[in-house]
Amino acid sequence: MKKFLLFFWNGFFLLKQKIADIFYLIKDFFYTRAHKAPNIMTCEDTLDYILKNNCCVTRFGDAEMKLASGTDVRYQVSDELIRKRLREVIGSDEKNLLVCIPAVFSDEQLSVMEENHAAFWKKHLARFRKYWYRDLIPGKVYGDAFISRHYMNLKDKKGANTKEYFENIKKLWANKDVIIVEGEKSRLGMGNDLFDSANSVRRILAPSTQCFQKYDELLKEVKKHGKEPLYILALGPSATIMAYDLAKEGFYAIDMGNIDTEYEWFKMQATEKVPIKDKMVYEAGAGEGVGEAHDEKYLSQIIAKIL
Repeated sequence: MKKFLLFFWNGFFLLKQKIADIFYLIKDFFYTRAHKAPNIMTCEDTLDYILKNNCCVTRFGDAEMKLASGTDVRYQVSDELIRKRLREVIGSDEKNLLVCIPAVFSDEQLSVMEENHAAFWKKHLARFRKYWYRDLIPGKVYGDAFISRHYMNLKDKKGANTKEYFENIKKLWANKDVIIVEGEKSRLGMGNDLFDSANSVRRILAPSTQCFQKYDELLKEVKKHGKEPLYILALGPSATIMAYDLAKEGFYAIDMGNIDTEYEWFKMQATEKVPIKDKMVYEAGAGEGVGEAHDEKYLSQIIAKIL
């Protein structure tokens, strides 16, 4: 009897969810007819713009918008402060800061994506499009937030000049002194050649979850190291806010969350999201089984831990 009731309840819940999804999709259909989609550069044009202008970069994805709308995500709770800060960032117009949002607001943009990824974004926008449009500046040109996710989403993974793209993105830190500010198990570049073009690499480690609760301490630690280095940020929503705060004070910071994961998947020619040995991947296993790092080069680069 209990199994039957559980089966019935699960079926009822799934049906309710499907009906809600259909309702939101219909509502979104009419919403898009009344509101113009934002102007977003391609990934390639976004990268060219950053290389040419040496500007700071902040990126918004589905998690940042969920948090800004008051919805928790699995690695960060939404509170009044993070909602306020995220809305401040996406509505900003700082001269030396490129605000990047995902290129998913038109059928043309979605057409280059794998079917399951396109379906995810359609479903997301059906519920959250109004929150995106609420704070975007009309007429402003945005960068593409997928600059650090230019592989797994793509339908044509081999024919999209992916190898050339990754070689170009490495130019962002070529011959520069880099400080990576990342989650303690993200380990960007560990075991691969992603940052080999950099002059030097140092690291500041942060919590893998609920990072924003340590935000003030992290920002203080970053500022201690001055304005000369390039700061590569991989802190989820906290990186979105930190890139903005650092840009206002004349630092050079680029939000590059997920870049290492995408690079690893590209190198193994993965066709689906899979775990990566010794690295936290929220979209594949959520870091389950990721233990301590033993890579001597990586360990020698750590200059601070705010955990």
